[in-house]
Amino acid sequence: MEIRHLISIEDVSAEWFTSLYSICRDMIDHPGDFSGICNGKLMASLFFEPSTRTNFSFQSAMMRLGGNVFGFSDPSATSRAKGESLADTIRMCAAYADTIVIRSPLEGAAKAASLYSAIPIINAGDGGHMHPTQTLTDLTTICQRRGEIRGFNIGLCGDLKNGRTVHSLAIALSKFPDIRFTLISPRDLAMPEYLLTYLKDHGQNYVEVTNLEAAMPHLDVLYMTRVQRERFADPLEYERLKNVYILTAKKLERAKKELLVMHPLPRCEEIAMDVDADPRAVYFDQARYGMFIRMALLLKMTHMARETPPPTASHKGSQRCKNPACVTGQELYLPILEKTNGENISCAYCDGKLLTI
Repeated sequence: MEIRHLISIEDVSAEWFTSLYSICRDMIDHPGDFSGICNGKLMASLFFEPSTRTNFSFQSAMMRLGGNVFGFSDPSATSRAKGESLADTIRMCAAYADTIVIRSPLEGAAKAASLYSAIPIINAGDGGHMHPTQTLTDLTTICQRRGEIRGFNIGLCGDLKNGRTVHSLAIALSKFPDIRFTLISPRDLAMPEYLLTYLKDHGQNYVEVTNLEAAMPHLDVLYMTRVQRERFADPLEYERLKNVYILTAKKLERAKKELLVMHPLPRCEEIAMDVDADPRAVYFDQARYGMFIRMALLLKMTHMARETPPPTASHKGSQRCKNPACVTGQELYLPILEKTNGENISCAYCDGKLLTI
């Protein structure tokens, strides 16, 4: 099944990823064969939140394909600062480009954008919710280093509450056979309940632990994450938790020789510099693989035909999303959309709980 918009990693099947990865692998092996394949194509880069790696990765991917990029990384210099709605910004950019890459601090912003866009939307991160192209990067890294995704014990460590990369990765890996999860975090930063429900409903094996060193010998992949400073309302709470896990070369002595140490970057202090020399540390290679898988994705997305989106009614119901970070809290015209997760009904934008008002 083809994907029109890449909003959530839930949209991605193992088969679809395998097809995309096949293109990516050709690009890694023969990059010159693809250097002009997107001549005349335009990517709109709408970054409402700071980014280095993801922004540069998308831009370099598009330029390596022969396409061009326009956009912004400072929303204060755009018409959004004048009060323009997200819907109108998307309609305007869709008139000029062939695909839109959007990052926003608002959870569900990419989903909202897809309702108003005649061209494909790619979610480059929506708040603490999802980051599907980082997950494509992570899956590509595992495939490149291990040949397939099967039978691994995956350790997800750090800020599992706010880390959109681990949210997307947990959902994606649940589509592959015989995966086990070791969720390593302090209780204050544990995986959100909706994701634990997702893993249970999809028959996934997982354990929640707080001790990284005790878990280390059992892991095939260790995915480290930083504590997300920007998601904390209380700076003192961030200071209390920011260095709860620090991976060092000494701690890696207990790990398997074939362990993969991954990180979505940027790192702060959660991986010590002495780990960089260890051949099991693959996070900088991971960043390079991210450019190639985004090249494969952009090749697909920029060659899709324009489609006028169906009319979208403004919100008139008695429900609201309970999540204060949800895009529906600022873009008040958006219709409230529901999704089913097991027996629970939640907000289709951000997976938050719905509230009757």
